[in-house]
Amino acid sequence: MKIRTRFAPSPTGYLHVGNARTAIFNWLFARHQAGTFILRIEDTDRERSRPEFEEGILRELRWLGLDWDEGIDGGGHGPYRQSERLALGMYREALERLAGNGVVYPCFCSAERLEADREADRQAGRMPRYSGRCRSLSAGEARRRLEAGERAVMRFRVPDGTVAFEDRIRGLVEVNSLAISDPVVSRSDGWPTYNFAVVVDDIRMEITDVIRGEDHLSNTARQVLLYRALSARPPRFAHLPLVLGPDHAPLSKRHGDTSLRQFAEQGYLPEAVMNYLALLGWSPPGGKEVLSREDLIRQFDLSRVSKAAGVFDRAKLDYLGNQHLRRAPSARLVEEVLPRLRQEGLVPSDPGASEKEWLCHLMDLLKDSISWLEEVPGTDAVRILFHFEPEATLRGEETGRELREETTASVIRAFAALLPADRRLSAEEYRAVAAETGRRTGTKGRGLYHPLRLALTGRPSGPELQRLVPLIEKAAEMDLPRPVPGCRERCRRVLKVLEEA
Repeated sequence: MKIRTRFAPSPTGYLHVGNARTAIFNWLFARHQAGTFILRIEDTDRERSRPEFEEGILRELRWLGLDWDEGIDGGGHGPYRQSERLALGMYREALERLAGNGVVYPCFCSAERLEADREADRQAGRMPRYSGRCRSLSAGEARRRLEAGERAVMRFRVPDGTVAFEDRIRGLVEVNSLAISDPVVSRSDGWPTYNFAVVVDDIRMEITDVIRGEDHLSNTARQVLLYRALSARPPRFAHLPLVLGPDHAPLSKRHGDTSLRQFAEQGYLPEAVMNYLALLGWSPPGGKEVLSREDLIRQFDLSRVSKAAGVFDRAKLDYLGNQHLRRAPSARLVEEVLPRLRQEGLVPSDPGASEKEWLCHLMDLLKDSISWLEEVPGTDAVRILFHFEPEATLRGEETGRELREETTASVIRAFAALLPADRRLSAEEYRAVAAETGRRTGTKGRGLYHPLRLALTGRPSGPELQRLVPLIEKAAEMDLPRPVPGCRERCRRVLKVLEEA
């Protein structure tokens, strides 16, 4: 039997961490088994469903790299929006089958009547459930009331007994029918409810495995009964553990925005986010955590999904974000970071090959120390390059005191005097000039390199100078929206500030 899984979001909001993890687990399960991954849009909530939310969900799934074999783009079991399936009468046909078997009945109870019954249950200390008031209406009376124009929903008649099903994560689950209220399967306007529509869709789409969040576990017994009432074998179920916030409460907006859109906008690499979300409740064999998509597909196994909830840990996401940035080609990172640098007015709107090559070297320097690309404009290296302010260095309590020391000034003067007038410094030439500066001034170690750092960066710490200096020198040659002073200009400005102090 070929595996067929589905991800079926409702377009009532943007894709958040919990739903994204569900999509990833379904996709990995299907890909690992060489099965079929289906995307279905469950848009029967007419009040809250929005086209822009559907577009956002599709965009974010594609950003993650989750492709689907069947879905709204096409497939042999369509259409793949519930609203379109409704228009074709698929749910009405299934409802008529249930009615023909006598397992559904019209319920005329008003919302006020139902709420009063629920309140009576609560007052009596009982679990609120439908009273069954309309269950015993005769077929003739029900027909007469319908013909008279009374509005009614259709309810499924839950049989007495125990409903049992096997969950691939939680084992055998048994539910007494007394705990299951006769569920509404069709609203008075003819629109199917979630529990009914999802069963009809899964049957018609030949879904073999339903992998979804633990919050759906309470729906499953009702759905199992509906599968059986429609003479269909229920799929295999796997209910994933919840995703909790750091306070171990269900993850929500109070823990910060946890939509996929936020992570994309911040510049996390999609493979890092996918890697992180896959580890929320699943543990790979061998314990290695930094995994590519190919690693995840090869290793994914539902038997290694935990029953315990996963805790959303931003620090771990940042760690994986950094690890994947380190592995990414710098040329790719340049294309993704360019819009952020343009917005800051740091690079041309249409950079040429020379500027892109320079940006590749910049990303080589930066990617070891960042977790997402939105960090780039605020990194020490970028601020050193584009925001060189020796006046601020002199005003700093620690840097100003050190800059005023005579040994510091003498090192800077000697270094400046040795800089070649006809070319920019390479890394090798910087090391040679620095070594000669040390010999002429009798300094070494911190006594040599700290004055050079203050002169060239204006800061007491930062990236390695031998990696930074070539970037400074190359940027000084380019026609950038915000000019970058080269090493000679930086030394000149520092010495001038000292003279005027």
